[in-house]
Amino acid sequence: MQDYYSTLTGWMIPISRAMEAHGIDAVQALDECNISLDAVSDQESRIAAEKFSLLIEYCNKKLARHDFSILVAKQFHPGIFHALGYAMMSSNTLHDALERIAHYKRVVSNSCQLINHEVNEQLVFEMNIFTYESTNRPVLSQEIVETFLATIVRFSRELVTLKFAPEKVCFAYPKPSYDLSYLAVFFNCEIEFDSHHTAIIFNLKQTKEKLMCGNPLITHSHEKMLDEFMARVDKSDLTHVIKNKIFELLPLGAPSQTEIAEYLGMSLRNLQRKLHDQGTSYKEILESTRKKLAMNYIVQKHLSLSEIGYLVGFSSVGNFNRAFKRWTNQTPGDYRHKNKA
Repeated sequence: MQDYYSTLTGWMIPISRAMEAHGIDAVQALDECNISLDAVSDQESRIAAEKFSLLIEYCNKKLARHDFSILVAKQFHPGIFHALGYAMMSSNTLHDALERIAHYKRVVSNSCQLINHEVNEQLVFEMNIFTYESTNRPVLSQEIVETFLATIVRFSRELVTLKFAPEKVCFAYPKPSYDLSYLAVFFNCEIEFDSHHTAIIFNLKQTKEKLMCGNPLITHSHEKMLDEFMARVDKSDLTHVIKNKIFELLPLGAPSQTEIAEYLGMSLRNLQRKLHDQGTSYKEILESTRKKLAMNYIVQKHLSLSEIGYLVGFSSVGNFNRAFKRWTNQTPGDYRHKNKA
């Protein structure tokens, strides 16, 4: 079961850079942590999360300190997250970027669940870490969680400003006995251990400010790559396999559930049962896919509203207008006009 929980090898980009900057022999480190050199050279390969924990622990021991997690985050590179990193970098707002990593988090790792929720004037980026069934031990060590949350904050600073800081960082882990000042210095906010959750708490207004680097066309192209990648990573996840096929077929009209079942080589009843087991339905998947595409297309000024309707599988502008109003409580024209403003 320990090998079931895995992490993308893209993490080796900042980890190897941090090792090099602090005089740690990367080849020796990988060998001692039983990590294959061939595996880390493949950007789509995955490594057991347990081995990454061992690697961070190894580096801390080599340096006789506890802050290697922060040293890794300071070496941030969007390639850590595969195409997701570049999709996040071209997001319209930090809020959008955090939503993307929550949606596509399985690209990075299957060891936790990421959830964004708004509470009063705050955005809570929460990390629900899975546990091993046999021992109830968290799959991710505190050092790995520190590395991930610090990387998210470093990424946020790349998007917003290098002085950007969250309002609070919470860890559900017990407070360690060693000096934790490195966390306070890096995050530049309140740090809480023994919390009821592991999360970064942002100022909601800040996360919704428009970013100069936003580019919906680039984001959309990377999201198509991500859906294909996720279908390869976990072919048993019907939702992403179906979304990928819907993306392909929508310009020809919305595919029927029967067509999708035939494509997957299963009966319609079997498809419906499997989707029900995953807590969804074909109608919900089609609706969410159309909405997501439409929201990406609507801010691309070179596309007319009728073209967008066609691209998301509607046979008439009227049908597209009604669907868009159902999604946003605005007509496509009104939404585009307000977005321009």
